[in-house]
Amino acid sequence: MKIAVELVPRSADAVRDDLKVVEACCPQLDIINVPDLVRYETRSWQACATVQSPFLRTIPHIRAIDIDLYQPLPMADYLRKHQIKEVLVVGGDIPQDMGHHIYPSTSTDIIRKFKEEMPEVKVYAAIDQYRTSMRKEAMYIQRKLYAGADGFFTQPFFDVRFMEMYAEILAGHDVYWGVAPVMSTRSVFYWETKNNVVFPKNFEPTLEWNTRFAREALETVDKLGSNIYFMPIQMNLERYFTNIFR
Repeated sequence: MKIAVELVPRSADAVRDDLKVVEACCPQLDIINVPDLVRYETRSWQACATVQSPFLRTIPHIRAIDIDLYQPLPMADYLRKHQIKEVLVVGGDIPQDMGHHIYPSTSTDIIRKFKEEMPEVKVYAAIDQYRTSMRKEAMYIQRKLYAGADGFFTQPFFDVRFMEMYAEILAGHDVYWGVAPVMSTRSVFYWETKNNVVFPKNFEPTLEWNTRFAREALETVDKLGSNIYFMPIQMNLERYFTNIFR
């Protein structure tokens, strides 16, 4: 089982500081996964370059809507220079600042483009198990595999029963199962309204519930022979991971 943690690139220094905290609490850490957020100056691949080590894999998010299909991949030279050999392709949210230019490129377009222009790079695709029906998401997974995806990172799960259902669809594939703390009523409302999450009946937006579920997810993923992906959104990293790996 590999353990990945998402770190927000507020700045290069912030990523390095957060990494020190996570490494102290989670010595089993294998991968840093960095989202590409246009509101910050530091791009995901730049943040990954600042925390490279022989013992840690780094995977930047690549937003499909930022890439012109008719031009070479804009980050290709940077990725090669810094020996970043894995990426996670996501669709990308439309920025509120419309001064940021976007393109009608899809995730499958960009997965295929990476495979054509940078065949040495391992390309992960995103799974959003709340986006639509399970049948439609399973079809979308197949299209991403056909485009060349080497593996997947999921949206966070809050119920291991739901994970086990998706495990049947994803059997035999390289998967990182998402887990994220939801710690307030406001966050619950966000996940329910924006991401269509249905929380289990016993869910509570508390540290105790979230860390207990994280440990349960770890056990489930270990039994599946798969990997886990922590997304500690707006969370005290030390408090969260200390409670999981105590």
